[in-house]
Amino acid sequence: MSVADRSTFKRRLDALGVTVSEGPERACVALIDEAAGDPAVGVALAGEGDEADDSTVSLPDRVETDPTTADLRAAHTGVTRASLGVAEYGSVAIEADSAGTEPISLFVDRHVVVLHEADLVPDMPDAFEWLGPRAREESVDVVFATGPSATADMGGLVHGAHGPKEVHVVLLRGDEADPSEATADDAEGTRGDADE
Repeated sequence: MSVADRSTFKRRLDALGVTVSEGPERACVALIDEAAGDPAVGVALAGEGDEADDSTVSLPDRVETDPTTADLRAAHTGVTRASLGVAEYGSVAIEADSAGTEPISLFVDRHVVVLHEADLVPDMPDAFEWLGPRAREESVDVVFATGPSATADMGGLVHGAHGPKEVHVVLLRGDEADPSEATADDAEGTRGDADE
């Protein structure tokens, strides 16, 4: 991932009306807590190959990770991980899985999506290079989501008809410093406009 990819991604998100919060992995809980409304449901953020005891990239305690159908219906916010981000489009790859990532990302008013900066690619050819082997070998299903849901099928533009009305991306940088040195300044919230 280059600085240009990150800047392009943020510019595209801004054009789509998506809010971006950035910070190191150790600020993940605080960034999500600030972005998520109540009530919130989510899927554990640790993925395959991640260390099971990695507590820096996790959800706030108030996010329900084993929601019932009633919890999902009542939820304002759904928090999920994105497997990949596509800078050119401002899209995120959401995998359908047994944990419920897809419905948690779709059936809420606000989707808070957590993306590691290292999982950002420049364009769709790079995204399909990543997806191709996984689709063939693992039969993975992926939805490429680009901004809030919107449709004009019934006349004027309607938001939230087929998915969330709002999207908030939490973009995590790799932690280079000692986690004990984390400060409130580690969590910076911005609109998607690029300032680099």
